[in-house]
Amino acid sequence: MNAEAAGFSWDNKGFPRMKICYFHAFSGISGDMTVGALIDAGASADSLFEGLRSLGTAAEFRLEKTKRSGIAASKFHVTGGETKAHRHLPQILKMIDGSLLPQAAKDNAARVFHKLGEAEAKVHGVPLEKVHFHEVGAVDSICDIAGACLGLELLGIDAVYASAVNTGGGTVDTDHGVLPVPAPATAELLAGKPVYSRGPQMELTTPTGAALLATLSQGFGAMPPMRIDATGYGAGDKDFPGQANVLRVLVGEASQAKEASRVTVIEANIDDSSPQVLGYAQEKLLEAGALDVTLTALQMKKNRPGTLLRVIARPEDAEGLVRHMFAETSTLGVRMYDAERRVQAREIREVETPYGRVRIKVGESGDFAPEYEDCLRIAREHGIALKRVIAEAARIFASR
Repeated sequence: MNAEAAGFSWDNKGFPRMKICYFHAFSGISGDMTVGALIDAGASADSLFEGLRSLGTAAEFRLEKTKRSGIAASKFHVTGGETKAHRHLPQILKMIDGSLLPQAAKDNAARVFHKLGEAEAKVHGVPLEKVHFHEVGAVDSICDIAGACLGLELLGIDAVYASAVNTGGGTVDTDHGVLPVPAPATAELLAGKPVYSRGPQMELTTPTGAALLATLSQGFGAMPPMRIDATGYGAGDKDFPGQANVLRVLVGEASQAKEASRVTVIEANIDDSSPQVLGYAQEKLLEAGALDVTLTALQMKKNRPGTLLRVIARPEDAEGLVRHMFAETSTLGVRMYDAERRVQAREIREVETPYGRVRIKVGESGDFAPEYEDCLRIAREHGIALKRVIAEAARIFASR
């Protein structure tokens, strides 16, 4: 996204300010918890309710101030409205499109329902257009999703991030009978995302909550670097002993660390793969989304020389990269652990050299470096030394 076109403000170093919302789903997430938390964090309840009334459901809305395990929280209630419980996706999208919600909220709500519909279609083995939205097609669920998207818009959120998601455990009663937690649609929506089960043996994360995060969140893991301006707590239906049944949101301005602050490190000691195999594995892992891949010489047990293959990954990409490591190397096991990563904000500028245009990466500290791929391409095209291209690009940028 172009920062100027998106309407961001700018700091005194020329970097765009970005307002983010971090969902801390330590006790799961549902649609009503999300709306309650966003209102609790400062979204106008009156404006949100007015927008939801334009959906034409005839429902009424109420916000209850309550507590969960001693934590003050807001409980969002939807009451009344027409009672049709089963809808197809086109009917729901028509309701959203005909409302008075801001266009961005309409677009996000439509995306959430598309994502939810795709999960339901896969779980039930039917085409998307034939999916019956059961519980999530009811008035309250439609208002929950639309309300969550409107709440983010009212708060002026530019990007959404989320923690690992507590799904709960046990079983849940649905229109399809008793199902294990996470429910099939929830599991499908959270595929590839970090999840866990802790606390009461009941459904803590609903398909609606999972669809909101799967659609809107740009990343899952530890809280990104940010300056917290507001917090909000959305209450769940029950008050559990020993665990606050709330969804927490933290709203604030992103710091100038562009990458996520939490990464997963995956390692394997390998003593029976050739350099050709390891070099190819390194290329494949980078293509598959690894943030970095390194190969380090080791002296292993029984005095055998070996190689440490280390991969730095986004938490949500870790499992896929592990599969690549098993497929492309001879290792039978890997180590995985979390690490913190701090990266300066960067922007890309360009300079014209006698050989062509070169992009320059510039950090917030003022340090800069010519883009390697640009310099490599120019060196090959003109048959000149790579170091000469790099030096010339750096000289021209420094002299500006």
